[in-house]
Amino acid sequence: MYLPSSRRRFLSNFTLGAAGLWVPGVFAEALTLTPKQTEGPFYPVDLPLDTDNDLIRLNDGLTPALGEVTHLSGRVTDAKGEPIRNALVEIWQVDHHGVYLHKGSSDAEKRDANFQGFGRFMTSSTGEYYFRTIKPVRYPGRTPHIHFAVKMKGRDKWTTQCYIKGETQNDTDGVLRGIKDETQRASVIVDFAPLPGVVTGELAARFDIVMGFTPAA
Repeated sequence: MYLPSSRRRFLSNFTLGAAGLWVPGVFAEALTLTPKQTEGPFYPVDLPLDTDNDLIRLNDGLTPALGEVTHLSGRVTDAKGEPIRNALVEIWQVDHHGVYLHKGSSDAEKRDANFQGFGRFMTSSTGEYYFRTIKPVRYPGRTPHIHFAVKMKGRDKWTTQCYIKGETQNDTDGVLRGIKDETQRASVIVDFAPLPGVVTGELAARFDIVMGFTPAA
């Protein structure tokens, strides 16, 4: 994955800061498993040429995507909080106009050509991942959400979705309401809060993914 030096430095610094949030030993009890959810019909058929973890800018493009810039991070762990390293985390979502990077998406002609729509990141030794993207908006029939896939050698692709805390449409979204366990349902709904110390209105969201197996030694 190639990034211009300035972007590599920015994303690396943010990721290192996020990794510093983890303190060994804080997960004494079993964590709530993240529920698996449908992949949906809009996983990209043709992947973009740029598949890095910065969805705001395409390659060396100067024009950023429209939308509320969001720094999305988290950890991938087992139920005991042990990190799952070298897992490939993928995300995909609609752009600011509610259009997926997919020919079958509604209003495909309105798609923001500056939004990557899809990104990948390999988890670090502490299980951390990081993306720079936009706050998701509504798609016809769905509450705002971001799709996640976790890929690991020797295991089937695992998918879920992440939602915005306080979004009124959450209460009527069939996919979200399909999670019957209230604790698990709450685990996929996260805050998209103003990033402290940043005056440009950027947001931060943290979505930790807890898998139902112990990572290989």
